[in-house]
Amino acid sequence: MARRRQHGVPPAAPAAPPAAPPAAPPAAPPAALPREVRVLAVVAFFVALGFGIVAPALPLFARSFHVGTAAAAAVVSAFAFLRIAFAFPAGRLIDQLGERLVLGTGIGIVAVSSALAGLAQSYWQLVVLRGAGGVGSAMFSISAMSLLVRMVPTAQRARAVGLWQGGFLLGGIAGPGLGGVVTDASIRLPFFLYAGTLTVAGSVGLIALRATPLADPAAATAASRTTLRAALRMPAYRAALATVFADSWASMGVRAALIPLFVKEALHDGVIWTGIGFWCVAGVNGLVLLPAGRFADRVGRRPILIAGCAISGSAFVLLALVQSLPMFLVAMAVLGFGSGLLDVAPGAIIGDVVEGRGGPVFAASSMSGDIANVVGPVAAGALAESSYSAAFALTAGILAAATAAGVAMPETRGLAESRDASGSGGSGGSGGSGGSGEGGPQVGDEVLHILDPDREADQVARDLQGGARSAGMGHAAGVLDERLDAAE
Repeated sequence: MARRRQHGVPPAAPAAPPAAPPAAPPAAPPAALPREVRVLAVVAFFVALGFGIVAPALPLFARSFHVGTAAAAAVVSAFAFLRIAFAFPAGRLIDQLGERLVLGTGIGIVAVSSALAGLAQSYWQLVVLRGAGGVGSAMFSISAMSLLVRMVPTAQRARAVGLWQGGFLLGGIAGPGLGGVVTDASIRLPFFLYAGTLTVAGSVGLIALRATPLADPAAATAASRTTLRAALRMPAYRAALATVFADSWASMGVRAALIPLFVKEALHDGVIWTGIGFWCVAGVNGLVLLPAGRFADRVGRRPILIAGCAISGSAFVLLALVQSLPMFLVAMAVLGFGSGLLDVAPGAIIGDVVEGRGGPVFAASSMSGDIANVVGPVAAGALAESSYSAAFALTAGILAAATAAGVAMPETRGLAESRDASGSGGSGGSGGSGGSGEGGPQVGDEVLHILDPDREADQVARDLQGGARSAGMGHAAGVLDERLDAAE
């Protein structure tokens, strides 16, 4: 400092304090879900409403043809077996024709077959017509899930699945009560009401979804695809399949088949308590769906899947260990919480791993749940002949296996977000090209080779001309022809 003063140099000004980092912008509110998601939720509501209306009447109508209990149950099984048998053909139709057309056709098949079932004059007519309804149901459910998870970005996928499941839940709650009243008036009327609700659902789907980017059948043939073989190599997809199987076994199969018998024979309580228990499941499930979707979109799918399997499993552990009415109600509420989480996570995971169309990938998921719905009540029912605790313990063990699969899987949200950001995936509503993302480096290498500065200008132009022609850009090739003629 003294030397600066001696030479007349003014002292340096003190350094300015570092500028404070700019304040982080406030977090943007979550974007609204696409209109198509709400449309699909309305479709799901009317489908579930109609199914709930016809469910109480179906076995009674079958018995009216003077058949036994097993034959009456076979009418329900025919629907389930045809869903399983037609799952993969429905998936291939989605890849060929697109989701919207398959969805509308599937609902139409169920509607027509239901109306004709109401006119059935024999037991075998009823069986055949309900089986045809299973074919249409497979087409609807697989195409709806494919459309749902492909039209929304990764950051909204779990919420979209939750809203869609909420439509099913509300319809499933309202339907059986209305169906019981209608069945008292006429055993055939529920089938016509079911056909009516399906007509509404199909009309809404075909009209309101006609402008979706995925509605064009021509786009179905051009979209990239994820094969079932490729999906099965992914631990996350295998965990989703295991979870769908376990949840369907527990929440749909065992709950519907064994819980009413358990309340009557083990707890020695009336049917009203079965209904209250089912309301506990449905009520808690409905409260959980949307928060679970938001959490899965913000944090990840894997924690939701693991927690859902573990919580649902704990409900059946409670039923196996403590057989009392208060504990039964607690277990039903716990099951509702766990099943609400599992209504969200597997669908979001499958949507994350699918690039482009993947009809058979979604079909395998649907088939996994349908097989559990068929096998679960039979296997658990056989154990319940000797012990309800053993049947519930088996169900808890299946959910524990799904929990282990979830622990072993990687998180998929980041993978799907990276694909959305690069625009390489054909799903997620990202506006990407629909390609798989593979081959990008090879294209870049070819471009660098063509634009090598050591090559002659006419060689570069001719290579670009050939590339334009191979890409179907005839006008670009013509422009290059003119440039070459002028250069020569």
